[in-house]
Amino acid sequence: MELTYFSSSFCEPCRQTRSILAEVERLVPQAHVREFDVVRDVAEAEANGIRVTPTVVIRDASGAEVFRATGVPTLAQVLVAAAKAL
Repeated sequence: MELTYFSSSFCEPCRQTRSILAEVERLVPQAHVREFDVVRDVAEAEANGIRVTPTVVIRDASGAEVFRATGVPTLAQVLVAAAKAL
């Protein structure tokens, strides 16, 4: 399962989200976080329709999107979405 995380270097909520996703990776061995900076990875951000940072997108093994959150998600939200993606 892939958790795609779109951030920007000047974004404090992005730091909070990064911490939550690190905890998810620790708790869910199948979870893999890929982080993209919207300034450096413009094409990836545009391809995913990213307008706000932080944004977290969770996809299942087939690549289907099962969750999208803008702003800082809670650990519980991400864990529930991760369970749906498994």
